Amino acid sequence: MLTAVNPATGEIVRDVAADTDEQVEAKLAASLNAYREWKEKSFSERAKVLRDVAKHMRDNVETLAPVMTEEMGKPIKEARGEVNKGAWCAEHYADHAEGYLTRQVIESDASLSYVQHLPLGPILGILPWNAPFWLAFRFCAPALMAGNTALMKHDPHVPGCALAIEKCFRDVGAPEGLFQALMLETPRVEAVMRDKRVRGISFTGSSGGGSKVAEIAGSEIKPAVLELGGSDPSIVLADADLEKAAETLKTSRIINAGQSCIAAKRIIVEDSVYDEMKQLMRDKLAALKLGNPKLDETDVGPIARKDLRDALDRQVRSTISEGADCLLGGELPDGDGFFYPVTLLADVEPGMTAFKEETFGPIGVLIRAKDEAHALEMANDTPYGLAASVWTNAKRGEEMARRIEAGQVSVNGIVKTDPRLPSGGIKASGLGRELGPHGIMEFVNAQQVWIGPVKEG
Repeated sequence: MLTAVNPATGEIVRDVAADTDEQVEAKLAASLNAYREWKEKSFSERAKVLRDVAKHMRDNVETLAPVMTEEMGKPIKEARGEVNKGAWCAEHYADHAEGYLTRQVIESDASLSYVQHLPLGPILGILPWNAPFWLAFRFCAPALMAGNTALMKHDPHVPGCALAIEKCFRDVGAPEGLFQALMLETPRVEAVMRDKRVRGISFTGSSGGGSKVAEIAGSEIKPAVLELGGSDPSIVLADADLEKAAETLKTSRIINAGQSCIAAKRIIVEDSVYDEMKQLMRDKLAALKLGNPKLDETDVGPIARKDLRDALDRQVRSTISEGADCLLGGELPDGDGFFYPVTLLADVEPGMTAFKEETFGPIGVLIRAKDEAHALEMANDTPYGLAASVWTNAKRGEEMARRIEAGQVSVNGIVKTDPRLPSGGIKASGLGRELGPHGIMEFVNAQQVWIGPVKEG
């Protein structure tokens, strides 16, 4: 049984029966059958389906968004934005997939030689709970436009979201088996990963989970894309626009109650502006409204599960005991649900818990740096390498980006995922890329074609 608990109340809102072995087998067979026809469709035929799904999502945002709010606590205004962002991803690949996958002619001794990009087959997406709609379309839109079919194993805590996404395809008359939700408890997904009909795996989740997926995919010789955790640094130097930096980093830290892999998790500030930045961050975070995620005025909703909140509380308490100063929050509130207050920890140093570990919640972490070199040293002092931001003059920031060990760097702007641009990590933050022209290449056969005779001369 897949059970959804409303994190704002702690009450069970939905029980969904897990798929039987027979149902899983039927879905795998349907996915392969759909692939045999879908791969022969033109880009325009594939694009029509994706555009129809996107329009359906936009037209039904007020039905789809509340499912996220109910199952994982995303504030309703953010949930609406996520549905529309998922639709944008579908539209983007509908518009650009053909261009991304165009034939590449490469000169050789052949009369003609080129690389063409062909689909692989059914692709399995294993997804987490924190962005149910966006992550689904980040996975499926490029895969489908490349000519693959999609099997989505969503987090068992958001079964309603999984069924709602699948229904979007069904409601617009997409081909049977093109996109299917596998309703499975996590331990049962390994058998699907190993099934010969599954030709590739996309995983978003923890580094520990990603390691297991990579091991299984490697043993089966299947391509895998892994988007994993991060302890993302944001470097603020003395010549930065501090007001803009503070406002942006405040937003980055509390989106989805801070439950985001690319949130600003370690804010590293140059010594000469540290105190000013500390006051700005405190003021901006203190003004945020924590509360019922169903209300438009709510800025920060609950943590998705009790065990996640307990882990966050442990991290905060440990960091304070290690010598950090708690300027805001830091105490578990009374009442129902899994709420955690917006918290600001200052004077955090390397070796402390909030410096070493990924904090998945509305926790601002301020770290003092002596200068640029010291800031870069601390930014890279992590097993992760997902994303980062730099706040300084643009030329200096661009030069610093080359020295930051991360798959994505924003200079004077928020770190975000965008269908037009590739996203992914290095080190313990993942393998491969999603989105942009790079993302659609992950699950294609880059087939070399050589046509003779050999050119004379």
